[in-house]
Amino acid sequence: MSGWMDHLTIAPIVIPLLAGTLMLLIGERRRPLKAAFGMTSVLLQLASALLLLLLADGITAGTDAAAVRVYRLGDWPSLFGIVLVLDRLSALMLVLTAVLGLAALTFSLAHWQRAGAHFHPLFQFQLMGLNGAFLTGDLFNLFVFFEVMLAASYGLALHGSGIARVRAGLHYVAINLVASLFFLIGVSMIYGLAGTLNMADLAGRIAGLRAEDRALVEVGAAILGIAFLIKAGMWPLGFWLPTTYAAAGTASAAIISILSKVGIYAVLRLWLLMFGEIGGDSAGFGGTWLMIGGLLTIAFGSLAVLATQNMARLAGASVLVSSGTLLAAIGTGQVAVTGGALFYLTSSVLAIAAFFLVIELIERGREVGADVLAVTREAFGDDEDADEEEEIGLAIPGTMAVLGMGFISCALLLAGLPPLSGFLAKFAMLAPLLGSGDGVSATTWALLAALILSGLATVIAMTRTGIDAFWASPAAQVPRVQVSEVVPIVLLLALCLALTIQAGPVMRYMEATAQSLHAPRDYVRSVVPAPQAPEQVEKGGP
Repeated sequence: MSGWMDHLTIAPIVIPLLAGTLMLLIGERRRPLKAAFGMTSVLLQLASALLLLLLADGITAGTDAAAVRVYRLGDWPSLFGIVLVLDRLSALMLVLTAVLGLAALTFSLAHWQRAGAHFHPLFQFQLMGLNGAFLTGDLFNLFVFFEVMLAASYGLALHGSGIARVRAGLHYVAINLVASLFFLIGVSMIYGLAGTLNMADLAGRIAGLRAEDRALVEVGAAILGIAFLIKAGMWPLGFWLPTTYAAAGTASAAIISILSKVGIYAVLRLWLLMFGEIGGDSAGFGGTWLMIGGLLTIAFGSLAVLATQNMARLAGASVLVSSGTLLAAIGTGQVAVTGGALFYLTSSVLAIAAFFLVIELIERGREVGADVLAVTREAFGDDEDADEEEEIGLAIPGTMAVLGMGFISCALLLAGLPPLSGFLAKFAMLAPLLGSGDGVSATTWALLAALILSGLATVIAMTRTGIDAFWASPAAQVPRVQVSEVVPIVLLLALCLALTIQAGPVMRYMEATAQSLHAPRDYVRSVVPAPQAPEQVEKGGP
């Protein structure tokens, strides 16, 4: 392709960068203008992400030849310059990020954009960091985008003030700074031994290292893995997650919830590149620990789900259960299970974000502090009467019925009950393990038990919470809900329904993605140029 399509790969990074920078030049009083810029930016990101998804899947070309697209900034060779790489996995994550961004930003327009300063630029920089982490092809820039993403998430986690939010936010900042230190140590060790940070180049070089150097690379990879697993929330590294997510503002929590999946993405990408099919003697390194850590995380998350009496903490604990499920599935090292795990990742990301949004609307009428706007009106010079008029929503008939249906849908998705996509995703993960001709292993039985028990724990917790919210102590008055708050919930749940209806095509995409991840030779060949033959060099050939 030629022209602007050649630069489409970098669009998900450039669009939020430009939008966020422009918003910093606009005063806080002009929030409608900022909101317009933000919505335009998110819609452009969604459009570009969908087009990149088609390109990565080879649909537009009618072939799989376009499955890996490489964008070399400054047209420098991959081993010397910054390189962005688009494949099926990164395209999938870009679409998920854009969808969550659209839902969270739309929800924030009713209240949360006014809860503190610089919400809109922070939101755009958050999207930029996420998109960059999914597209980058080297470890150094993965660290850079991680820091951009985390710096923005610090501001979003603290957005709205309040003692509980500040306390949880400071813990979140401190823990992630430690994770960043581990990241740097691990990257330094790998670079010192392999001589490169390009992920595709690392895949080829590790196999050729001496045994003693390979052992040190594995140590560096383990340290790097700690940083990723902290972000993924694996037990015992994820103790901070439920509290932080529960304390964050609703719109912030909805978009921050995907940060745990960035850790999953990094583990999946690097583990299968460095220690997968072409990893030599290091192939399969760490798989057992991923399985064990995933099972322990599911157990810890399930206990947290049962123990909590707070809806927001219940949503945070559900993030732990989903992360543990993904880590355990990835740890099996099977292509078919990875495909099911990617289906589960997509469904759980959408369901958890929808649950965070539903929670605020339910608890708003119960006056339990879900909609705390702690920043004073005087901070922005707003007129009190004008703000009160602005915050009046529509008393939609059947509001509680709508919220109840949303709550039930989230419960079915998170528990993995039929007929929705949560059940199909868990079935897709377990079917290859149970249908293996080699018999069912002990780890398979453990994973089966963990998924069943975690689903049961979620059913018990959601039933108890639903009875309390809608029956035992319902809202004293019907909560005022704006259309901009209902639409994103409907969007997210409708996408989960679409995943259920179109499970066949979706699973084919996920299986193709898993196959390319477990056999990354096409990825490596696309990123790392083949050595030139002597006669080509003399003739100046490519």
